[in-house]
Amino acid sequence: MKKIILNHNFLIILISILFLPGCHFKREPSVKTSPVTEIGPNSAITGGEVTSDGYVDVIVRGVCYGTKKSPGTNGDRTTDGYGEGPFTSTLTNLTPNTLYYVRAYAINAEGTGYGEQLTFTTSKFGVPTLTTSAVTMITQTTAVAGGTITSDGGVEVTARGVCWSTHTVPTISDSKTSNGTGSGSFTSSITGLTGNTTYYVRAYATNSEGTAYGQEISFKTSPVLPLVSTDAPSATGTTTGKGGGNVTNDGGAAITARGVCWNTSPNPTVANSKTTDGTGTGTFESSITGLLANTTYHVRAYATNSVGTSYGSDLVFTTDPVTVSDNDGNTYNVIRIDGQVWMKENLRTTKLNDNTAIANVANATTWSSLTTPAYVWYNNEVANKSVYGALYNWHAVSTGKLCPAGWHVPSDDEWYTLVNFLGGESPAGGKLKETGTTHWTSPNTGATNESNFTALPGGWRRGDTGAYESLTVYGYWWTSTELTSSSWFRRIWYNDDKTYRNLADSKYGMSVRCIKN
Repeated sequence: MKKIILNHNFLIILISILFLPGCHFKREPSVKTSPVTEIGPNSAITGGEVTSDGYVDVIVRGVCYGTKKSPGTNGDRTTDGYGEGPFTSTLTNLTPNTLYYVRAYAINAEGTGYGEQLTFTTSKFGVPTLTTSAVTMITQTTAVAGGTITSDGGVEVTARGVCWSTHTVPTISDSKTSNGTGSGSFTSSITGLTGNTTYYVRAYATNSEGTAYGQEISFKTSPVLPLVSTDAPSATGTTTGKGGGNVTNDGGAAITARGVCWNTSPNPTVANSKTTDGTGTGTFESSITGLLANTTYHVRAYATNSVGTSYGSDLVFTTDPVTVSDNDGNTYNVIRIDGQVWMKENLRTTKLNDNTAIANVANATTWSSLTTPAYVWYNNEVANKSVYGALYNWHAVSTGKLCPAGWHVPSDDEWYTLVNFLGGESPAGGKLKETGTTHWTSPNTGATNESNFTALPGGWRRGDTGAYESLTVYGYWWTSTELTSSSWFRRIWYNDDKTYRNLADSKYGMSVRCIKN
């Protein structure tokens, strides 16, 4: 009886030890299998959950699958991390229209635990599975791509190739190649591209179930020539001009040189005369030098990158002449003032530029009644011609042919431009007048002639009486601008530095200075 009691007490003690807090038996993990979803002909999604690690760390987990029951870790399986908790598994390279068995598993040091066995059947057919190959051999207009069809989806691939566009996610509705049929790898030649442009490309494969695409790859075509425009050139003197341009696109490569080139023949290149005006894109200005007087030049802006040199449009300008001649053979010196080119002398032609003779009307009464072009020398004395030129009525001006070809009688606005450039009404008169009292009556106030215009006091002939007045005192010059029955003119006199703007009847006789078109 005593021995029985002792055994009973030992059992109680043993059971107590086993159930002490912190004491556990190590075992394989407990795991559940997740339902199978997104079943296709070649793939499916499943997974599981490690609900208990069995008091030993789970070192690997995943799902086992196959066409036979109770698939184990010695067959096809996924590896999807470690530890407790849920996980997702992707099954690939499956056979279409086939029954598969799947079990989740988890492994620790004590062994392997499995979830419940589930079954699923892959779909009979599906779209192909494929990848896009890297893009190589990229030029300005071409590239080489391709792809690999890893599964035909259970149905023959009837078309394959690559598609591309300048927008993302290109489809076969965009540009595409056609590179045969069937599975496997293929190469595609992409053509008709634009230089310095980013494109997006995907391989595609089509079977009876539809069209599938590989991953999207982007590439950029090689640089092209820059885009450059030519600014309108112009003369700045007898041997100089100005121009410039705008590099609007570098073509995908740095602009290493830019400027303008020129020649007397069309379409000049950098092999001809040129400027060098910095680098990069944007606008630039160019000073053109070493030119010949009264000569027409062709000018083009240029820009150079690693691809080559491109040019803007061909534009022309003509340098200032040193002199200009009328149809009588009279020669006049020329002066540029700001952007205007003027004769430095009063006009003295007796012909229009179409060789029509202008009437010389000496008689005062006849002069006052004229409605046609006419001229006179002051006091009807030819000796005044060489210094002061002729006096013309406005009927001669209104023909539009009084000045040599390529020249014209300045408008009221063109006189405004001249006067404003010289500082306004005063002191413009002084800056225009010849200095000294050789031709101007003393004191010739404010005369500096800093413009080199060399205005002279040729007087005028009245339109009402035909009388001559104001030689050496006033200079009068017609404009080409009419206001009702009168026309604008400018006058300068000996006793201040101003220019005056007035209106006169068309019968008056005044000097004319021509300005270049």
